[in-house]
Amino acid sequence: MERDADYLGRYRSISNKLKKRFLKKPNVAEGSEQFASLGKTFRQQECQQYAGFCSLAQARCEHTLANPAGEAQALTEAGRAFMEAEMADRELDCPCFEENLTAAINCYGHAVRVHIESKQSALAAALCVELGDSLRGLGKSGEAMAHYQRAAELQYQNPLDCLFSMGFVATCKIETGDFDGALAVLTEMAYLAQERGGGNSGKPLGAFCDILARCEVTRVLLLMLLQPTPQRIRPEHAQTLEKYTWGASDTEDSTSVQCINEDLFLLLQSVVMACQSRDTESLKSLQVELWPLLSAEQNQLLHLVVKELSSSAKE
Repeated sequence: MERDADYLGRYRSISNKLKKRFLKKPNVAEGSEQFASLGKTFRQQECQQYAGFCSLAQARCEHTLANPAGEAQALTEAGRAFMEAEMADRELDCPCFEENLTAAINCYGHAVRVHIESKQSALAAALCVELGDSLRGLGKSGEAMAHYQRAAELQYQNPLDCLFSMGFVATCKIETGDFDGALAVLTEMAYLAQERGGGNSGKPLGAFCDILARCEVTRVLLLMLLQPTPQRIRPEHAQTLEKYTWGASDTEDSTSVQCINEDLFLLLQSVVMACQSRDTESLKSLQVELWPLLSAEQNQLLHLVVKELSSSAKE
């Protein structure tokens, strides 16, 4: 306790030195360095919450010094410290009101604003993604979604980064059961990948082709899960399903299909036909063949499709 009291005493001492006094200008730069040093000590002691408060105090000093880069860095360190404190509380099952999580979100948000004001949109977007990842790790996909969406908006001039962030938005929607919303995001991603990822040939290259393939497969599975009626299905979604009917004439010309392995395309075609004919047994056999070709997220969707079809067959 004596050592802790000494640390808190140091914090108060630094704060007192920064108070304005008559005819005496405080040394804010020195105060910032001292808060940084004290915060490092708290981190070594695994007192993340106290380290966060020190980083916040350092950020205030950097703001006074008109140093936005230093302010944003200190705010980011504060956000990370508070987030680590929240995760530690959860690992120990400590009862709390998520005050550390709230502090972390506020610090990240402030750091993002500072970066945006400094015309550093790439750094702001990176912090949005980092916060989204942390929230997802805490099982808060709904809250994470908004931060991934903001990252995508900040990254619009960089299409590949924008697509990755949009992919996280789609994943969050799937995790929260918003399958219609996920389908809309993936459709937007497919259009963006085709529009901005093409080379001289017009076909998306490299990572853009991989993203387009992911969008195509996941959209087909979502449509099989949602089973929209012919009256309610959107034209772009109907066009997607038409490519997977036997004898489709425009299959070879479809950019998205060109990005998919031929075996995977044929299996997806069989899945669509099995769902349309309500053939549960064939779908279960296809699930075994598709399992190694799909991502974990896509396999989960296919499992839900099989489960839904099996349930409706029993009724």
